[in-house]
Amino acid sequence: MKLIFKLAWRNVLRNRRRTLLSGFAVGITLASLIFIDGLYTGMLESMIRTATDSFLGQGQIHAEGFRDTFEIESTINSSEEILRSLGSEDLIEGFSPRTVSPAMLSSAAGVNSVLLYGIDPELEKDISIIDEAVRKGEYISSEGLNQIMIGSKIAETLEVGPGDRLVLTIAQAATGELSQDLFRVKGIFKLDIREVDSGMAFIHIKKSRDLIGLGQATHEIALRFNDIAVAGDRSVGLWKEYSQGGNEAVGWRDLIPQLDGVIDMTELSTVITSSLVFCIVAVIIMHALFMSLYERMFEFGILRAVGTRPLNMALIILLEAASLSFISILFGLALGFLVMQIFTIYGINYKGIEFAGVTITELIYPVMNLKQFTIFPALIMIFSLVAAIYPAVFAARLTPAQAMQRSI
Repeated sequence: MKLIFKLAWRNVLRNRRRTLLSGFAVGITLASLIFIDGLYTGMLESMIRTATDSFLGQGQIHAEGFRDTFEIESTINSSEEILRSLGSEDLIEGFSPRTVSPAMLSSAAGVNSVLLYGIDPELEKDISIIDEAVRKGEYISSEGLNQIMIGSKIAETLEVGPGDRLVLTIAQAATGELSQDLFRVKGIFKLDIREVDSGMAFIHIKKSRDLIGLGQATHEIALRFNDIAVAGDRSVGLWKEYSQGGNEAVGWRDLIPQLDGVIDMTELSTVITSSLVFCIVAVIIMHALFMSLYERMFEFGILRAVGTRPLNMALIILLEAASLSFISILFGLALGFLVMQIFTIYGINYKGIEFAGVTITELIYPVMNLKQFTIFPALIMIFSLVAAIYPAVFAARLTPAQAMQRSI
């Protein structure tokens, strides 16, 4: 066996140019696969963070059907009990009650319809980054009941800035009568999400409840989990526990079904891409082995003539494939690690691109994981050995006369 391995290794190094070219080709293919998988993972994580951290939250609790109609009369049943219960949940890192209602803002320059959110300013900081998105002025305070925070596009339309006054008009829940009040612009935010910057405004939840006539009722409770993966797991018992009594609790997969579809599509794309890559590797390895085999046909004839068994002939080819794959994998892992390191430092700029209903607002950083540096190389080795079966069988079936004749 030791002699067979020496023969195989010598054959790999005999034509170094072909070995290097084949190794580079397979190695670059492996590095590309590592990078593509890392990019897919990084893009998904970025989209999930952007969608959940901007304002949506990693999960939400509503009255059944509220997400479809946004009727202001449709409030969470027993919301105060639910809020107390959430405080003792181990999976929950933070939560924030909200009211949601359509409203109209007007200034001397014009009017703008908005989706008005009533929030608890302190609790909201643990759920969203709306406080970090303030570009002008300040985030609304707990004491400022007549403070309002608006998006940058709304500010442009109404031609207002921090300190200016706006008239808010909103319909009451029970009667449908209009309520009006004067608010002072506390801050102007910009999330670089068109729908948010041009169609959302925020006031204190106490003030919004008074204007709408909700009492202590709540339309929505946004959730933040200790682990975002748990928030995307539909089998977690928390969803069923809080989806009772006319309420529904859902995670980000159900809040953003387009993103859930992207995850499934990405997994399928990874399988297809990997399959194509492994087929390319198999063709490269098979081609290299057959070229090497035909160059050494006389040598193989001598080996058969001196009594080398067909199994040992096949083993020589298989060991050549394994050696060539090993060299290629080492090069591919080094190149893949280098490329990933570069892009995990500098990132890829896809800011402003909207995909699956989510606008990317941050640099995308490819993510390295154990699978890329263990499973992918192992599959490269397996496919290389599978590709070597045909050349190995061909070599094993050679007779001395056939080998000598083909070498002439």
